[in-house]
Formats: sequence, structure tokens, C-alpha cells
Amino acid sequence: MTLVRHELRQGRVAFLVWAAAISFLMAACVLIYPEMEGDMGNLGDMFSSMGSFSEAFGMDQVNFGTLEGFYAVECGNILGLGGAFFAALCAVSMLEKEERGHTAEFLLVHPVSRRRVLTEKLAAVLAQVALLNLAVLAVSSAALVSIGEEVPWKGILLVHFAYFLLQAELAGICFGISAFLRRGGMGIGLGIAAVMYFLQLIANLSKEAGFLKYVTPFWYAEGTRIVSESGLDGMLAGLGMLYGLAGVLAAYVKYGGKDIQ
Repeated sequence: MTLVRHELRQGRVAFLVWAAAISFLMAACVLIYPEMEGDMGNLGDMFSSMGSFSEAFGMDQVNFGTLEGFYAVECGNILGLGGAFFAALCAVSMLEKEERGHTAEFLLVHPVSRRRVLTEKLAAVLAQVALLNLAVLAVSSAALVSIGEEVPWKGILLVHFAYFLLQAELAGICFGISAFLRRGGMGIGLGIAAVMYFLQLIANLSKEAGFLKYVTPFWYAEGTRIVSESGLDGMLAGLGMLYGLAGVLAAYVKYGGKDIQ
């Protein structure tokens, strides 16, 4: 597990920055809820009646005046986008950085197979994604307890779990793409995460674009949908995990016979 530890050490600064930023924003949202609670009913009615805007962000599906609905909308969007960007950036640069930084020659002349290199790098990606979610969940839970409200733990934990699955799927896809790249992976990773997010908005807005729910992980991980339906769409989540697994398999196939420059 030497390579796993090396990758965790190398990426610790970026990890701490992302974890701190997401945790801070989510805690801030939770902590301002008691101050806004009295006005939440009116705000909820206003947001739910804003037509296409409400539909795009799923605000027509939940009661924005409740802690669960507020958390699903505000904190869900922060964790969804922030976590997706982190997972995509972490995974898409994991293999291409060896060629971009001219360190592949040093790495691959050691008595270690390419398969082991891939396995340990993938483990490092998933470990960082898991640690990010645990850190965010810990900070958010502390903030929820501190405000003295009755916390709907089942719905909130399910939202966090769904966004972890989303990040794992994007990590798998971007890890596969990384095996095909030699440089410039960061823009591609951010672009994939952003495109997936906007595909979900389009799917919310148009029934004709409903097929996009089979493409974007933001559909099954959308907090408002999970809260309103009191559950996670297992079929779509499973399909998303297959997409991530396909990306990982593509990485093993491509990197195993790749001509490293």
C-alpha cells in the first residue's frame, strides 16, 4: 500500500481545502436555518411557485420550510456540486499526472506491475472520496445537533449516501478517462461533472428529456427527490455504479498496454 500512502500524502492539501470549504458552507447553511425558520413557510411557497426555476432545482418536490427540505435543497446542492468536482478532479488526474510530470519513468521501472499501480491509485481515489464524505457528514451532523431542532436523520443520511454514490460513479468514469490522457485532465474532469449537473436540470425541466436520468448521476442523487420519495432509486443507482465500473475496467485495459511517454 506504499503507493496509496504516497497519493494520500501528495493530495492532502487539496483534500483539506475541499473538505474544509464544503464542510464550512454546509455548516453555515444549517446554522442559519433557525434564524430563517419563521420565514421559511413564505419562502417555500414562493420558491415552489416559480415555475421552471423551481422544477429545475427540485424545489417543487419538498417543503422548503422544514429542516429536511431546506437541507435537501441548500446543503444538497453544495455537497452535490462540491463533491462531484472534487471526485472528478482527483480521479481524472491520477494517471495522466505521471506522464505530465514526467514521473512515469521512475514509477514504472520499479518491480511493481501496472495492474498494481492502477489498483493502488484507484484505492487512493476512493479513500479520498470516502474521507471527504465522512468529514463533511461529521461537521454537518455537529451543526444539526447544535441548532436544537428535531433532526430527520434517516432522510439526511440517505442524501449523504446518495451523493457518495454519485461521487464514486464520477470517480470511476474519470479514472478511466485519465488512462487515455497525457495532460490537461483537470478541465475535462470539471467539464464532465458540470455537464452531468446541467443534464439533470434539463431532465427536470422537460419530460421529453426524461431519458437523461439514465445518463446523469445527479438524478438519482438529487436530495429533494430522495426526501420527497423517502428513498433512493436503486435501479438508477445500480446503473450508475455500472458506469463507474466500466470506467475502471477501461483504465485497466488501456493502461495495461499503453505506450508511456
